[in-house]
Amino acid sequence: MSVMSFLRFAKAARSPFAPTGLGSVRTATKRAGGSTNNHGGSPGKRLGVKKFSDEFVVPGNILVRQRGTQFHPGQHVGMGRDHTLFALVPGYVRFYKETRMRSERKFIGIVLERGEKLPRDVATLGRSRYFGFVNLNAPASAEQDAPARTAA
Repeated sequence: MSVMSFLRFAKAARSPFAPTGLGSVRTATKRAGGSTNNHGGSPGKRLGVKKFSDEFVVPGNILVRQRGTQFHPGQHVGMGRDHTLFALVPGYVRFYKETRMRSERKFIGIVLERGEKLPRDVATLGRSRYFGFVNLNAPASAEQDAPARTAA
């Protein structure tokens, strides 16, 4: 074998693409990338209770942001088309449960006084508001006399 043919054979053996398989092995220059499903996802929607029990609210305040109806609207509370509950009148927030057909439902209502309970017994206590308004200038004795006059 001549020297030239030997050198040609040696170069072919060192090449990574040589058919004989001798020589160096080519390594990857980048690591293998895995696949992801959601690519980081979307930001949170900030759902949940915004105003808690015995907290004062004004009309339009958002009480709960929710998907579906975990909480149902009670006295003086409205519901938006995305099930957001909001206050219709000024007052204090009250949470309560009522037993319906098969299960208990959670409700949110607005009351005038901080210690009031819901649901309100309208038969004995009367209504707290008329057309959404309250006479704040009336003396306390006039409020107690009003149901007595209507009963007579």
